[in-house]
Amino acid sequence: MTEQKLTVGIVGLGLIGGSFAKALKAHTPHTVLADDKDKTTLLAAQMTGDIDGVLNESSLPQCDILLLSLYPQATVDWLSERAEQLEPGCTVIDCCGVKRFVCERLEPLAAKHGFLFLGGHPMAGAQFSGFSHARDNLFKGASMILAAGEINDIRLLERLKDFFTALGFEKLTVTTPQEHDRIIAYTSQLAHVVSNAYIKSPTALRRSGFSAGSFRDMTRVARLNVPMWTELFLENGDFLADEIDLLAEHLQAFSEAIRAKDAERLAALLEDGAKQKKKTITSR
Repeated sequence: MTEQKLTVGIVGLGLIGGSFAKALKAHTPHTVLADDKDKTTLLAAQMTGDIDGVLNESSLPQCDILLLSLYPQATVDWLSERAEQLEPGCTVIDCCGVKRFVCERLEPLAAKHGFLFLGGHPMAGAQFSGFSHARDNLFKGASMILAAGEINDIRLLERLKDFFTALGFEKLTVTTPQEHDRIIAYTSQLAHVVSNAYIKSPTALRRSGFSAGSFRDMTRVARLNVPMWTELFLENGDFLADEIDLLAEHLQAFSEAIRAKDAERLAALLEDGAKQKKKTITSR
């Protein structure tokens, strides 16, 4: 069956938005329109053929799907200012790293103006940001999360699954904004906090010749987009702070066992962690 040609709008041509544009042009017949506050980036995307045109007041009503790849507050502001320009039936999906903040504000807006809004989160990324690091295979094998208060339209989900699968995603995960934020606080945000805190030891500057894979793994996400992650951490502060506090308790238990030279307690702690890791492997 011939794939339906859609008009897809992308707002924000950073790493995620830029990779969506590149993947759409590389793997689908869809028309791609984009907007970015950096007009140099927008021009570059046009010159390289990664987008077909500019997303503006006149072309916005043409969109079948609109992907918002901005920070959370900017996402809310952008859509709030342009909601009246969208045609009923347009599906709007944000790509922010938190879902309660955007869904609570934009789902009512969508209901008022007749378009569909879904919270989205592509589980893919890189340590570098910006359009220059975007690539058409960024989403290969990744999971695309969709979050909303309630999604009962099976046909819609099938269409979106086909849409995202064509871009390289392996799995479509459907959840609620609350559950998304609860889990992402652990699987993503806590990892960035830990990596950033770990690299602050003075020993890091003396590591030459003493580090290998473990150090690289632990510090990979210490380099991050500070404004973006600051906003994400604060907007998911309740769940993230709980995860940080729980981790601190576990680290304190290790410290106490080691200082007390309590081999039995230390071994039990290590064994418990090894068992928990095994559970995460078997529960994929």
